[in-house]
Order: sequence, then C-alpha cells, then structure tokens
Amino acid sequence: MAFFSKLKDRLFKSSSKLEEGLDAIVADGGTEEPTPDVPAPQPETPPAPEPELPPAPDETPAPVPPETPEETPPPGVPEPDLPEPEPATPDVPPSIIPGPGPEEVPGRAPDMVPMPEPEPQPTPKPDQIPPSPPELPDMDTGAGGAPAARDGGLLSRIFGRRDAAPVVRRVLDDEMLEQLEELLIASDMGVDTALRVAANMAEGRMGRRLSTAEIKDLLAQEVTRIMDPVAKPMPLFPKKPQVVLVVGVNGSGKTTTIGKLASQFRAAGKSVVIAAGDTFRAAAVEQLEIWGQRAGVPVLKAAEGSDPAALAFDALSKAEADGADLLMIDTAGRLQNRADLMEELAKIVRVLRKKDPSAPHNTLLVLDATTGQNALSQVETFRKMADVSGLVMTKLDGTAKGGVLVALADKFGLPIHAIGVGEQIDDLAPFDPEDFARALTGADS
Repeated sequence: MAFFSKLKDRLFKSSSKLEEGLDAIVADGGTEEPTPDVPAPQPETPPAPEPELPPAPDETPAPVPPETPEETPPPGVPEPDLPEPEPATPDVPPSIIPGPGPEEVPGRAPDMVPMPEPEPQPTPKPDQIPPSPPELPDMDTGAGGAPAARDGGLLSRIFGRRDAAPVVRRVLDDEMLEQLEELLIASDMGVDTALRVAANMAEGRMGRRLSTAEIKDLLAQEVTRIMDPVAKPMPLFPKKPQVVLVVGVNGSGKTTTIGKLASQFRAAGKSVVIAAGDTFRAAAVEQLEIWGQRAGVPVLKAAEGSDPAALAFDALSKAEADGADLLMIDTAGRLQNRADLMEELAKIVRVLRKKDPSAPHNTLLVLDATTGQNALSQVETFRKMADVSGLVMTKLDGTAKGGVLVALADKFGLPIHAIGVGEQIDDLAPFDPEDFARALTGADS
C-alpha cells in the first residue's frame, strides 16, 4: 500500500484531470439532491414521549384537593370561639391566607400559623415536576423538534452528518455518454478503448442518476478489468544466464530502469551482470556505472563507438563463464521511424542467438508515459524488430495522460511488468491493475 499511496500522490496530474472533467460533466445538467441516507435519522422516532408531558401537570393538581379537606377540620376545632375565626374561613378559601392573613391579624398568629404556613409548604409537588423537565430536553433533541432540526444536536451530528452535504447527480443519457467518451479520449485512452470503456460503463445504467464518485468507481472497475490480464511480473527461467534485452526510444528511461531492476533482482538473491550496450553516448555508460554501483552490480562496457552487437556477444560469454543468473543489456535509444537504427537492434538479437538460440529470453520495451499516443506506434514497431515480450512504463508522475497504458493493454495485450513514478531506486514496482486504476481515476483506495 505504500507504493499505492506514492503512486496516487504522483499521479495527481492524471487523476486531477479526470476528476475535473468528471465534475464538469456531472455538473452540466446535474442537480443537487440529498444523499440516500437522509431517511436514516431514526433517532427522531422518540417523539412519542411528547404526549406524556401533559399528564405531568395533571398529577400535581390531583394531590391538591385532598389538602383542602384537611384544612377545613381545623376551623371546626375552635368552634367554641366561633365568633372570632368564623368570618375568615367561610368567606375566603385557605389558598389566599398566605398573603393578607398574617398582615391583618398579627394577634391571631397562634391560630393562623398552623394553617397557612405548613400547608403550602407540603406542596413539594414542584419537586415532582423537575423529574419530567429533564426528560423534555432529551426528548426534544432526540425528537428532532423544529429548533433541534435546524441547529443540529448531538444525534443529528452523529447520524446525519453526511445528510448535510447534497450530492450532484446527473441522468446518464446519450449526451452525457458522449461527453464521457471525449474526456477518456483526451486522457489518451485512444478512440477505440475510450468508446469501449464508456459503453461498458453505461451498460444497464442508462437513465440512472449518477454522481461523480459513482462514475469514478465504475471507471476504475472498467480500467481494472482491462489491465488485469496484462499485469504480470517478468518471468524468470532456470536458464543461466537469462538474457534481458532492454529497448526503447531516446530518453524513455532505459538506463534508470535497468539500474532499478538490477537492484531488485540482486535483493532477491540473484547474481546480475549489466552490459552497457549504448556505445555511442559516453554519458549513457557513465550513468549506467553509477546505477551499477548503487545496485552493487558489475557493469561491462566497451570502447566508445564500438559495435553494440559485439559487446552483447562478449557480455553473454562473460556472464556464462561467471555463472550469473541474469544478463541485462542496455541499448541505445532509437526512434521507431529510423529504419537503419531499428535494423541495428535486429542485428543485436541475431548475434545473441548465435551464442544462445533462445536469447534474448526477455525483451523489455521501456515507454515514456509523456509520449501519449506515440507509445502505440513505438510498441508496434519494436515488436516487429525485437520481438518485445513485456512493457515497463516510466514517468507516470510527469503526465496528465496516464490513460495511454490502458490503450496499450487493450490493443496489444502485452504483459506490463512494472511502472515507475520517480527517480529513486525504489520508485519502480510491479504493476498492480487495481491500484493503478484507482490512482488514475482519483477513486478512493
């Protein structure tokens, strides 16, 4: 997963281009709508407790009537002194006594004290009311009352966080499908591949409303389906030495790729020898020697301007004598439209086969992702002249059109052994179709 995160970070140009294009397509004619999770706020079901609130006040007046009959007997007790207390009790109910009573009759405090003061006090019914109010706020917030629904309580933040952000969706129709095809073609997937990918994505989904995230997932699944059959590591054979011929156009990253592969094979316990077959460019030999030192691998070289086919033959003889597991031969960069240079490459293959009829056992074509659709013609020409057996794609971190790898897999079906996303020795990794597809489309890991 470490390389996937690196790949996703480095492929920001490709993924951002596709993301921007998909966002624009969905926004053009799309409408906002809440996420399908909106009916999920089930915590709102507790509104039922609300009807329980009215009974609470009903319970408090109920105990009040029994108190009033208790207050009537005391006036009956002082009946012998009827002339004095009778006028106060019959005219006014005892509920008013706490107010004017004590002010009017200060001398009769002994008679009035037992009645007014203690009886209102035993109304601790307000203490029974507090238990119900604490329940009210909980029910209100859970019930999703008007204020709670607007402000968003704890439950709404937990369960309804995603509901707040509306999602833009657009109906998948012919117009949207055409825009999607144009975007894939602009991403260098090629016309045929783009049309096929778009058609497969739309199959059974016409008329449905799709969001950008859903389209990304569909696109990633379709790219993975195309790339899965070609994701194969470079095969290793019991034959010693196994000859690996590395070819490609100028500046595609052949020398760097050889150094990284040599380092990985050596780390796997294989003995590796490198032959600097680019005898026409002195800087190429020096660069290969630096990579050989980093990988801890010997580099065989010849005088500048010597025949590269002769060097390949001598290197094979030396590797056989040393019992090396692998011999990796670098070659000079050549354009696929230069017939003379392509013929020189074919000569190297013929000379190797004089020494070992099965050589080269692997012919790796290193492709620069920044070349776009030109990579298709490179594969076609190099296959004819050098019998290419596998591909390595480099510089995926420097292009906004990584879709060319999908077009190559769809058209030629050649194994893709590795991809490179940087200059460090560990920036080359086996090709993983799902990781590549999700990094290319910007879909989540």
